[in-house]
Amino acid sequence: MGHEHHETPSFWRSRAGLALLVACAVIGFYLLTKHTAHLLGAPPFLLFLACLLMHVFMHSGGGHHHGSTRSTNDEQRRQ
Repeated sequence: MGHEHHETPSFWRSRAGLALLVACAVIGFYLLTKHTAHLLGAPPFLLFLACLLMHVFMHSGGGHHHGSTRSTNDEQRRQ
């Protein structure tokens, strides 16, 4: 009959979410103004880390068919 639906507000609209956004903004401003050398020194290492992670995850299933070629050779020998 008179069912009212109370939608819960999203986290970012709550008091905790707004406090987290303000805290992140203050921390970001502090890092940009006081630790610029540290922030500018990190991207080369992050790029290197990204390359390593892409190598690990992109090559996980490709190109290594040693087991499947052996099984196809065994099947050809049986015929």
